[in-house]
Amino acid sequence: MLGLIGRKVGMTSFFSPEGDQACTIIQAGPCPIVNIRTVERDGYTALQLGYESIKPKHLNKPLAGYFKKQGVEPVKILREFRVPDVSEYKIGQVLDVRLFNEGDVVSVVGWTKGRGFAGVVKRHGFAGVGGRTHGQHNRERHPGSMGSNTFPGRVWKGKRLAGRYGNERVTIENLSVLKVIPEKNILVVSGSVPGPRGGLLLIYK
Repeated sequence: MLGLIGRKVGMTSFFSPEGDQACTIIQAGPCPIVNIRTVERDGYTALQLGYESIKPKHLNKPLAGYFKKQGVEPVKILREFRVPDVSEYKIGQVLDVRLFNEGDVVSVVGWTKGRGFAGVVKRHGFAGVGGRTHGQHNRERHPGSMGSNTFPGRVWKGKRLAGRYGNERVTIENLSVLKVIPEKNILVVSGSVPGPRGGLLLIYK
C-alpha cells in the first residue's frame, strides 16, 4: 500500500453537516523517492521514501555516500512502502498529500507514548494491595501475592508484572480523510492516532 511519512501535529474538532467530531491533524510529506525495490534485484517491489531534510554534515559516511549515489537530497527518515507496481515511479520523484482525497479511508501507524519502567497499577490496572490501614506501610501499589501453591511453587510464566510500558508500534485502521490542505502539507483524519505531538506516523492509502 502506498502512503506517506508524517508527524502528528495535534487534535481538534472538525465540524461537518453531520455534526462535530474529533480529528487529528497530520503534517504529511513531502516525501522524495530515494530508492525503488524491484523483483529482479531485491525479490519484492517497494518504494523507499524519505522525510525531513538534513544537513550533509550530520550524516555518517555510509549514509552520505548512499544519498550521493542515489542523486537525492539527504533526509533524516527512511521508510519502505510495498507497492505492486513501481514502473510509474522514478527516483527523485516527490510524493505529497495530493496522494489522498477527501473521503479516502487510510490506516495510520504510530508509536505509543513511552512511559518507561512502570508498575502493575499503571501498566495493567491492578488495584494494589489495599488501603493505608491496619499497619500497612508502602504497599498500596504493590502487586501482592503472586506465587502459586505447593505445585509448582513458583510464579507462572507470562504473569503480568512491572516492566517497560508504551513505545509500541500500533496501527489504527479505517480512518476517514476529512480534509486535505496541499499548500501546507496538512492531512486531517477522523479520530485519534497513536503517539505524542510530533510523533512519527506512517499513513497508508
